[in-house]
Parts: sequence; C-alpha cells; structure tokens
Amino acid sequence: MESIIRLVGPNQAVEFLGVRLVGINAENGIKLIVSVILVFLVLLLGKFLRGLAHRAFRDRHKERLEFWTIQTIGLSSAILLLVVLVSIWFDDPSRLATALGLITAGLAFALQRVVTAIAGYFIILRGKVFNIGDRIVMGGVRGDVIGLRITQTTIMEMGQPPAVQTAAPAVWINSRQYTGRVVTVSNARIFDEPVYNYTRDFPYIWEEMSLPIRYESDRERVETILLEAARRHTVAIGSLSREALDEMRRRYFFKPTEVWPIVYYRLTDNWLELTVRFIVEDHNIREVKDAITRDVLRELEHSGIPIASQTMDIVGLPPLHLHSKGPLGVQDYP
Repeated sequence: MESIIRLVGPNQAVEFLGVRLVGINAENGIKLIVSVILVFLVLLLGKFLRGLAHRAFRDRHKERLEFWTIQTIGLSSAILLLVVLVSIWFDDPSRLATALGLITAGLAFALQRVVTAIAGYFIILRGKVFNIGDRIVMGGVRGDVIGLRITQTTIMEMGQPPAVQTAAPAVWINSRQYTGRVVTVSNARIFDEPVYNYTRDFPYIWEEMSLPIRYESDRERVETILLEAARRHTVAIGSLSREALDEMRRRYFFKPTEVWPIVYYRLTDNWLELTVRFIVEDHNIREVKDAITRDVLRELEHSGIPIASQTMDIVGLPPLHLHSKGPLGVQDYP
C-alpha cells in the first residue's frame, strides 16, 4: 500500500504511484474534513432554527414575522459558512486576495444573470419592493408572493379581470382569483421591468362597475341604487383606506382623492352608461362586486327599470317595385 500512496516532502504531499498530486497534502486533507464537519453543523443548526421559528410563529398566525425570521436565519448561516471556510482555507492574506479576484472575474463572466438575481434579492429585502403575502405583478405574472429565495420569487398565480384578458400570459380565470399554478420568477426581473404592488403602503384598489340604461329610464333612481349598494359593502373599507391615504400623503407627494363611492355618466349611441367607482381591499374583490351586483339587480327589478341592450333603429327603406305577370301582361306596382 505504501508503494501506491505515500506522503512525501516537508508538506507531506500525496504521491500516487510515484506521481506527486499538486495541492493534495495532509494539511489540506485535515482542512477538508474540518470544512465538511462545519458545513454539516451549520446546515443542521439552520434547519433546527427554521423549524423552531416555523413552530413558534405559525400557531400565532404571524406569517410575515416567520418569513423575515427564516430569511435572517438563512442569510446568517450563509455568512457564517463563508467566514468559516475562508478562515480555514485562506490563512494567507495574499492567497485570499488572489482567490477573490479570480472568483469575482469568473462569476462576472459566467454567472451574470445569477449575480443579477442575487443583487435583486438584496434590493427586494432592503428596498422593500414587496413582502411575503403581497399581491404583485412581476415578470408578467400576477399573484400573491408565497416564497422568496436568493435567486427566485415564487408566486401563486391569479386570473385576470376582463379588461386585461388579452395580456400575456393567457389564463382562463376571468377574475383576480387563484388559477392553481405556482410560478417562479427570477429576482433579476426587477431591473428589467416595473413591479406592480397591490399591497405595499396602500392595500386597496379602486374598482368600477358600469351599468347601461335606456335614456328614458329614471337615471336618478339608478344612480341612487348604485351608490347605496356600493356604500353598503364598502363603507368600512372606505374608513380604513382614508387612514392609509393620509399615511401615504405623509410619506409621499400624493394628492388627496375621493375614497367614497361616486357615479359617473357617459353618453353613447345606444344607451346612457352609469359607472360607479368605489374602493375595495386588494383581496376578495370578486366577492364585493358580486354582492353589489346582486343588490343592484334586485333593486332594479323592484323599481321596474330594465337594463339596456344594443338595438338597431331602421330610419328608412329604399323604394320597392313589385312586378306581376297576368293576362294583361307585366304590371308594375310601386
């Protein structure tokens, strides 16, 4: 056995079949064993702490606190591993500087997108672009953030309202409800396109519902029905959103706007269109619109007011000539 593998020289380099292996010696072997043990211990400690955090916060329904605790544990574990491995393998500062230079150059050339994604991860954490549970549009994907990793963001996809059904990617749900698809998006996308956040700073959005009626219908009564239905289901939300708007005005240059329901008129060739505008929370939008629609339909039926539909009014006909062939020959009838 000694004739096949042996340690030679002052550094006890490994020699295999008389060939000295570069960089493999007793000292590096000890460093490798210590590194493997430390990596295993750090990973085991991180897993234990994440499990402890999950158990401590999940029962209290503090998902965001749990998320940030797990992110802190993950980052701390990575930094600890980096410091330990650097201390073990690069005891000479000159060797450390050379190695860092080579690694940086290699990463910059071969892993540009990965480096950009990692940079995006820290921008998301530091810049508060979005948080776990936020409803966002990122990389063309609409949905709720359910996970954040160092290179990717995981989104539970939601459908699209009818107004943007033609937008890519195509989905089959005609509302802002889950489609069931879990989508992963690279964190690098925050540098390439805007990120739309439905939740951050102001967790409310404005919605509209349009109702066509005939010109001869009682439009004042229809307006009252729309306002009462919208107020009935959004009055509490309006009060809360007013407080959120005041906070936004304190933090940003933001002009005041109306949060209470309001109705707008629009003239068309076929009917009078009444549009009620109201504010809702970023979630459960479809439920609110469904409740308002049911109330409006019920009140319209009680009031005897029909909903307009597209009609055609024939205002003129071309002259007609009838030809009849009888015993007296062909006769024309205007």
